[in-house]
Amino acid sequence: MMAVRISAALLAVLVTLGAASAPSQAQSQNWPTRPVKFIVPFGPGAAADIGARLFAEKLSQRWGQPVVIDNRPGGDSIIAISAFLGTDDDHTFLYMPSGNFTVHPFVHSKLPYDPKDLVPIARASNTILAVALAKSSPYTNVREFTEAARAAPGKFNSGLVAGLTEFTFWAYTYAEKLNIAQVPYRDINQAPTDLAEGRIQVAMASLAILQPQWKADRIKLIAVNNKERTDLVPGVPTAREQGYPSLVFEGLHGLIGRTTTPRALKEKIAADFKEAAADGSIAARLAATGSVINVGGPDEFAADIEEQRAAVAATVKAIDFKPKN
Repeated sequence: MMAVRISAALLAVLVTLGAASAPSQAQSQNWPTRPVKFIVPFGPGAAADIGARLFAEKLSQRWGQPVVIDNRPGGDSIIAISAFLGTDDDHTFLYMPSGNFTVHPFVHSKLPYDPKDLVPIARASNTILAVALAKSSPYTNVREFTEAARAAPGKFNSGLVAGLTEFTFWAYTYAEKLNIAQVPYRDINQAPTDLAEGRIQVAMASLAILQPQWKADRIKLIAVNNKERTDLVPGVPTAREQGYPSLVFEGLHGLIGRTTTPRALKEKIAADFKEAAADGSIAARLAATGSVINVGGPDEFAADIEEQRAAVAATVKAIDFKPKN
């Protein structure tokens, strides 16, 4: 009799839980019921902005509701993140590179938000990043450049922008015991020109930034930072296949929600992103910005972000990095 009573009680609990989850699933299926907003921490024309608009166009058709882009540039993306977390709206999301908020806890001693409040929903694309040298440089691959830099400490200058790119390059110089001075750029668009004209000796940036000087045959690409080669730069090997895993960096862009976003809604949105990406026009237009389609669900995106966070944490510990503010 006791076993019967326990089983009945357990059944009652399960029924209650099922009833509680049913509204969430039903609401997710009926979502959206009004316009959706993607907050982007960059201005119009930036890679994240272009990606957000391409997906927004297809998703608005699928959802039957407008998807509005709200550009909130500046403040190391904190302005946009704060604006997002300041709302309590299940129709508002962040669309941004994961690397921006991955490094925040390591570069800011105080943050106006808790990174744990940001929840991955859908991975959308990969920005292709590359290591570049001047066309006149005698080095043709990462090994040759590394050996030259090791033999001449302090001789070479690098062009980097603050963020995950910077930490990735630091991981490389630490692993290879290199002394390469860093020229800090507020606007990384200037770095390829400086590289071509000899003011710096190496740059690491997105393909979109490097392309104008590369297509003008003034700089050369010696490695792709992403895990896999890309047809956007045929013939350029990855850093990993050249034996430099410390230079691996995935420029992931995607949709971010908050902790209150129901699981069913996250999965629905991720599935809709996948359907939108099946339209070849998005891939073609992303390619023009130096990016490729790389759609993934909430769990995949979360695993990618954790991998990035762990890599930054290891670099911070290795070089004893301290936040400046």
